[in-house]
Amino acid sequence: MARVLRSVNNALAVLESFSVERPEIGVTELSQTLGLGKSTVHRLLTSLASRGYVRKNPDTERYCLGFKAFEVGSLIAGRGAIREVAAPFLRSLMLVTKETVHLGVLDEWEVVYIDKMESDQPLQMFSRVGRRAPLHCTALGKALVAWEPEDWLDNFLRRRLRAYTRSTLTESGDLRRELLKIRSVRYALDGEEFALGLKCVAAPLFDHSRRVVASIGIAGPSVRLSSDRLPRLASLVRESAAGVSRALGGPSRAESESPTSRLGPSRRAEPGHRL
Repeated sequence: MARVLRSVNNALAVLESFSVERPEIGVTELSQTLGLGKSTVHRLLTSLASRGYVRKNPDTERYCLGFKAFEVGSLIAGRGAIREVAAPFLRSLMLVTKETVHLGVLDEWEVVYIDKMESDQPLQMFSRVGRRAPLHCTALGKALVAWEPEDWLDNFLRRRLRAYTRSTLTESGDLRRELLKIRSVRYALDGEEFALGLKCVAAPLFDHSRRVVASIGIAGPSVRLSSDRLPRLASLVRESAAGVSRALGGPSRAESESPTSRLGPSRRAEPGHRL
């Protein structure tokens, strides 16, 4: 096993301590959180600040993330120009459905939101770019998982699936049947499986290698995403996903439905993929 550099590991731990809930952190707080001495934390912050990854607030004497962290993170989120290619389709889908649209990618055992087009509806779900969500009970997540190869699915379905609501599928057999259905109809639904009162519809995005690289979906309150409206919304989501796939050099709609390409090429079966 490769040797881990402690100083690099500690520096990354500092960066990972920041969050939406904790945008600024002091030296003492970081020292307690990470179990490191104050002098060590101070040296780490000084080094990170010199490269622009963190900056010190002169008013509070606390630290926050710098623009260099955003710059590097944006390179990851925008890899393969997926965000740039998908952006006009996200906007068009938002305008025609009047609902918030998300773009998500697979990372380990979660879906990560890498872009968002927010509607102007007064009632909508809370979300943000960079947010993570479970795969088994979100439409974006299920649209990603459904095209994974069997060995990956076997590993995934052996995991404990948390019940977020009474509608969450937690049995591997039930979820496997759900994924087979998603492959057939080419879209996924979240019917209040992740949060009560919230429904979502999503579809996969294929690249030139016929691999599912992301998913696109709409989300909104159950009162607006009614059973009568869902078929039309699903059709619009599928059309948008097909447009993005074509722009990425992916297969046409007919080709993406074919049995030979439903699972895509073989991908590694280790625990999840990384961005």
